[in-house]
Amino acid sequence: MGKKEMRMNRLVEIINSRGYIPIKEIAQLLHVSEMTVRRDLAAVEKSGLVKNVNGVLVSNSGNTVQVLDKEYDLLNETQVQNEVKKLIGRFAATMIVPGDCVIFDTGTTTEQIAMAIPPEMDFEALCFTRNTLERLCRLPHVNIALAGGYYYPRTQLFAGEDGVNFIRSIRANKLFISAAGIHEDLGISCANSYEVPIKRAILQSAKQHILVADSSKFGVVRSAYFCDLEDIDIVITDTGLSPEWRNILQERGVTLYQV
Repeated sequence: MGKKEMRMNRLVEIINSRGYIPIKEIAQLLHVSEMTVRRDLAAVEKSGLVKNVNGVLVSNSGNTVQVLDKEYDLLNETQVQNEVKKLIGRFAATMIVPGDCVIFDTGTTTEQIAMAIPPEMDFEALCFTRNTLERLCRLPHVNIALAGGYYYPRTQLFAGEDGVNFIRSIRANKLFISAAGIHEDLGISCANSYEVPIKRAILQSAKQHILVADSSKFGVVRSAYFCDLEDIDIVITDTGLSPEWRNILQERGVTLYQV
């Protein structure tokens, strides 16, 4: 067996065993350049050993792995599954009623919720991201609380101990929470460790936990774990969710809405 063939076989093994892996990490594991990894990924896909579905590689065994060329960036993420996120956002916005106190997590899907709220809605909101704050500020009847901290430009997130303590002092009846990875056994995860204290704080501060995520996030594992499926009351996703995942959510007692 040639060196390239051995490397390709090892690449398929990685795809079979991992839920999320950056190209940089693959290059380190295989001791090759990132350019070589990109060529190998294209060759493996062309060979039929894996297929690419909306940027997620699916092996013949049915496993999936999300291979990322760069770190999470909110502006880049805005272009991914944008129409699906709009549908999720519009549906989620219908759950907000006058008098609600609502927490908005970080991300582009939660921003879509804020964009879909009718201007006459009278409610209270807590957020900690610039993109969602800008959307909420356009609503004339919303009272906004902003949890501050150090500003992370890539995610447009404000994070820090003071912000987390402020969140812990708030109580809300609804939370719209986002995720970068949702796994049956390994729980729900995000892309950055600095998000974890905030996510755990908002889960503690809200009565109802509503996870908003497109179907490409299911079966994916990211590095920063923050809760389990059992901590979620409602999932709002798109119609691309597999029957297997519908069964998993039902078994865990999670209400599912597909839009």
